[in-house]
Amino acid sequence: MSDLIAKAAIDQRLAGILTPVIEGLGYELVRVRLMSGKSKTLQIMAEKPEGGIEVDDCAKISTAVSAVLDVEDPLVEAYTLEVSSPGIDRPLTRLKDFDAWSGYEAKIETTELIDGRRRFKGIIAGTEDDEVLVEIEEGTIGLKFDWLSDAKLVLTDELISEMLRQRKATGTIDETQFDEIVDHDAMTPSNSAEAPATAPQEEDH
Repeated sequence: MSDLIAKAAIDQRLAGILTPVIEGLGYELVRVRLMSGKSKTLQIMAEKPEGGIEVDDCAKISTAVSAVLDVEDPLVEAYTLEVSSPGIDRPLTRLKDFDAWSGYEAKIETTELIDGRRRFKGIIAGTEDDEVLVEIEEGTIGLKFDWLSDAKLVLTDELISEMLRQRKATGTIDETQFDEIVDHDAMTPSNSAEAPATAPQEEDH
């Protein structure tokens, strides 16, 4: 089964290191990406098993992750660590995500051409065995999870309303205001992490 949580080789290595730590704290890893640019950013998305995450949760994960990365040293160059919620228009990285968000619109991309196309947009209709069911204009289709290269929810009024309902029901913060991102040095929420970190890194990912 393809792994949308971590796609590149370095991301998969990081996921292998970080998943036990994050799960040990009672959370689930949604996605990990080492983002390149002028400076590297290690982006971690996590949530509680029942969904949702708060600023304090992000800080707790960031502290634990930083400690493990300092010991394991999987990265060479300086990087910035960001720990955040998946957000409203969240990525769908696990088969169970497509059941949890059945009835909502999503954009899905496949690795190979499927009937002449790689991009699909439609309403998620749950899963059947290892297939993701999607209602598109032509009807309901099944896409094997192995075929997927990317998938995320589309920001709609219905999705925002559902997120607000969930936040009110659970008493968690409103993610329409901001995504919780915590840098591992300051341990305070911010819209952009600024704390650099160092560790060994593979050149090719």
